[in-house]
Amino acid sequence: DVQLQASGGGLVQAGGSVRLSCRAPGFSFDGHSYGWFRQAPGNERERKSCTSASDSSVFCPHAVKDRFTISIDDAKNTVYLQMNSLKPEDTAVYYCAARDGRVVVSAMHRAEVYDYWGQGTLVTVSS
Repeated sequence: DVQLQASGGGLVQAGGSVRLSCRAPGFSFDGHSYGWFRQAPGNERERKSCTSASDSSVFCPHAVKDRFTISIDDAKNTVYLQMNSLKPEDTAVYYCAARDGRVVVSAMHRAEVYDYWGQGTLVTVSS
């Protein structure tokens, strides 16, 4: 029973940067599949869409490879999402997700393949 704790969201002006954190005490992200997903704020009907994943070759419909970067500090049981040059369209609730093991690259963009989810952290980008 792995608990993911996402944090770091807030209000930021367009062009600014935010670093999100996802901590999972007792869980080692290294060697497992993990990623960041986002969902429009206040819209639970919308499916969470892949933003970035542990494998950079994964196709994510909303991947922002030139501005978002995933990093890992396994000693702290934490993964990060560094978001730079933020735009208003980046406004969303961001969720971290992890799988107990690895999933094939062709399925890594699918939210339903992940076993563990954080509660989400809201990032609001103002113009």
